[in-house]
Amino acid sequence: MGDNRVEEFTAFRKRMNERILGEDNQVVRRFFALDTQTYRAGALDVKTKEMLGLVASMVLRCDDCISYHVAQCKEAGVNRDEFFEVFSVGLVVGGSIVIPHLRRAVDFLDSLEGEVATDAEACADHPAA
Repeated sequence: MGDNRVEEFTAFRKRMNERILGEDNQVVRRFFALDTQTYRAGALDVKTKEMLGLVASMVLRCDDCISYHVAQCKEAGVNRDEFFEVFSVGLVVGGSIVIPHLRRAVDFLDSLEGEVATDAEACADHPAA
């Protein structure tokens, strides 16, 4: 994996989920279980469901959710071209306010892939916002 942010995100998520699920609250436990069940293969495969989750997370502008779904998509076999098609759907549905979240999504994906973009590459297209 690319940089420490990926490991930190994963460790924090795991630690806090264990802490939260350690509480005696059935509503929270059931919601977490429902979330887990939702992303299992059914009529739609896991890869498709994770891509849908990524689009929804981008539109809702939840950076933690975006990072989680980028990682899950990567694990499910989403390739870079597919990621950018997913990103384009999120951008079109969510509008220009999604651009900062798109930047962070690509940065997290680069971290997962161990890539670091140079400033010249980052400024090549002169994106809005």
